[in-house]
Amino acid sequence: MTAHSEPSRAGGGDKRERILDAAERVFAEHGFFAARVSEIAKEAGVADGTIYLYFKSKDELLISLFESRMDRFNARLAAAIPQDGRPTDKLLAAIKTYLRLVRDERLVAEVLTIELRQSAKFMKEASNPKFGDLLRMLAGFVSEGQAAGELSADVPAPIVARMIFGILDELALAWLLQRGEKFDIVRAADWVGALVTRGLENRRSTP
Repeated sequence: MTAHSEPSRAGGGDKRERILDAAERVFAEHGFFAARVSEIAKEAGVADGTIYLYFKSKDELLISLFESRMDRFNARLAAAIPQDGRPTDKLLAAIKTYLRLVRDERLVAEVLTIELRQSAKFMKEASNPKFGDLLRMLAGFVSEGQAAGELSADVPAPIVARMIFGILDELALAWLLQRGEKFDIVRAADWVGALVTRGLENRRSTP
């Protein structure tokens, strides 16, 4: 049984979600390597063997947790985007919402930003469709801005999307670890927005 399938029995979905919620807390508290399946089972209120009815391994559990939480992140990002706004307004809203979610969903952010890097299976084998959705969302706003003449088309939109995510990911990592100078991650969204929009500004359309 793969990490994405569920036992066909009543309440299976609810139990799977309980395991994912428990894994989120245990991974964030103990780290991926130190976390034990037995701890996750205890946190979820299920028997150790029940975990393996839903997930083949701890790595599979981590990957499924990533997909679940990225799906939630993407939905909240999409809901925060002004439908009638300019492309740059949509891009700024996405940047602000992402960093606000990092602050408000700290456990999720720790798993997505820190613990995933500890899984060799994730880094080498996971296809990451939900992460691809996030990149396509960002690239879509950039592409709209380029088509509207707001943003320079010198850099391909998909590459710009990866650059923006790289900035957001590094800020989230620094904020979560809180090493060196501490900062307000929500306020930092304004700095990122200014950096991105000014850097991408289409100066050829400026008189």
